[in-house]
Amino acid sequence: EKALTAAKEEALRFFGNDEVYIEKFIVNPRHVEIQILADEHGNVIHLGERDCSVQRRHQKLIEETPSPGVRISQREYLMEDGADAVKKMGYVGAGTLEFLLDRDGNFWFMEMNVRLQVEHCVTEMLTRVDMVKWQIRAAAGVPLKFAQSDIPLNSGTSIECRINALSPGKISSLHVPGGPFVRFDS
Repeated sequence: EKALTAAKEEALRFFGNDEVYIEKFIVNPRHVEIQILADEHGNVIHLGERDCSVQRRHQKLIEETPSPGVRISQREYLMEDGADAVKKMGYVGAGTLEFLLDRDGNFWFMEMNVRLQVEHCVTEMLTRVDMVKWQIRAAAGVPLKFAQSDIPLNSGTSIECRINALSPGKISSLHVPGGPFVRFDS
């Protein structure tokens, strides 16, 4: 109560409004995202989920689809509910629904990004859907040419790993397992 009172006083002092928003604290959550495509003709499909729980300083390091932390039964209702919510909103285009998954298997909605995210290629690799193309077509009024049943979500795994610099600097060499060692000359 003391912290809430202090937050309300600070909000009033800085913003002229003492309203505060309180979020549920989730211990060791998984960060799970659902990629969707929707057109103006009422067609909405989901393209599976990605797990982006491995982060450092709020920067995603590893993206994986499907999420190793989501059970099949969870996946089915999460995908259907996500697509249904997007349809009810009347949203058109590519978008990403973001959730936190707690250790009891509950999903908590965080936000919807109304755009493609940089990690969309992880989804494209698994589903073989060109999301950039279909985002542009949806914006132009073109109906989706495929149904949910046409999207292969059980055809493997796709993983993206990112290199993030913790401080300004220069990458002088790189070795990708199975690939060549590359040295960058100055």
